[in-house]
Amino acid sequence: MSVVTLRQVELALKKTIGKRDRLSDEDIKKMAEYVMSFFGYTDEVIDNRLTPEDRDLFYMLEEVGLVTTTHEEVLLKKGKLWRIHYWILKKDQIARLALMEEDSDKTDAAQTDVYKELSDEQWARHRMPSRDD
Repeated sequence: MSVVTLRQVELALKKTIGKRDRLSDEDIKKMAEYVMSFFGYTDEVIDNRLTPEDRDLFYMLEEVGLVTTTHEEVLLKKGKLWRIHYWILKKDQIARLALMEEDSDKTDAAQTDVYKELSDEQWARHRMPSRDD
């Protein structure tokens, strides 16, 4: 059984919901902690445990591919059928998105470092002349 870390969930949220809704890093971190508080050390959450607001979040997570749903049917003693719905954390998808986000962060940092290495003389040499020059 694979394990998903809080950091991986943060990175996956940043890659999906964060980019779509332009959320701050702090908001993404809070959302990741909130989501992980439901799952803990398990892969699934029973739907009955969720409030309507929680369920809205889970539908949003389903929309971006971070969770999915399933259900089971249980026959009660009185002959009634009881359907139990579950939300399942898509660990492989979260890990894949987190890895993509980490790689893009490293690339961005490497590209930024190139500019930091340029001297003032090099910047001045390639500066566009202004109208006053």
